[in-house]
Amino acid sequence: MRNLVIVPTFNERENIIALIESVLGLQDFDILVVDDNSPDGTASMVKQAMADYPGRVDLIERSGKMGLGTAYIAGFKYGIQKGYDFLYEMDADFSHDPNDLVRLRQAVDKGADVAIGSRYTPGGGFKNWPKDRILISKGGSAFVRCIMSIPVKDPTAGFICYRSEVLQAMNLDKIEFTGYGFQIEMKYVAWRLGFRLVEVPIVFKDREKGTSKMHIGIIREAIWGVLKLRFRNISAWYAAKVAV
Repeated sequence: MRNLVIVPTFNERENIIALIESVLGLQDFDILVVDDNSPDGTASMVKQAMADYPGRVDLIERSGKMGLGTAYIAGFKYGIQKGYDFLYEMDADFSHDPNDLVRLRQAVDKGADVAIGSRYTPGGGFKNWPKDRILISKGGSAFVRCIMSIPVKDPTAGFICYRSEVLQAMNLDKIEFTGYGFQIEMKYVAWRLGFRLVEVPIVFKDREKGTSKMHIGIIREAIWGVLKLRFRNISAWYAAKVAV
């Protein structure tokens, strides 16, 4: 069974090689970097890794900052086309522990269709996060659960394993949002299409190198996106009509 870890990047030169080596140190995991024309040379470093690890590292280069959601959609389509069985979302900054990829895979092996690295299940939490960010995150998750009734404690989580079948059942071109809104939208659609979502406890660490990509526009999109999704006919809007 083939595993593809998809990592969007913008100015992650300080982290990307160490992350690639950590992922490739796991058995049967490949990595795809989707880079949004990073001016710091992130893509050049990935190309060197491609030469060092032929067949296990690949790169999609885009013309500019096009958003987290579209980066993952590009990665999903690549992974489906290449025949991967499990596709993972993961941050480039080591806020997600690469070793937890194995735990996500184990959850899928036990019957989950979507395994979510969760900060809000027993055993999960934060490391080195400021209190104001924790409050915003917890408040946002509570808002999503209240409005959408989704049975996920951490709906904005971005460390996820999808069975390929889940992504193939969606019309990925209909996914609209980019930041937190994207993460909510993907989980909500998968759940409404009848797939089983399981949360795996993780400890989410604040980045040690580079700068955060969080901004007020991402939070605003998530709020309005939740209200919009709540009243949408999910099956009619998102169900795949043709193969990706």
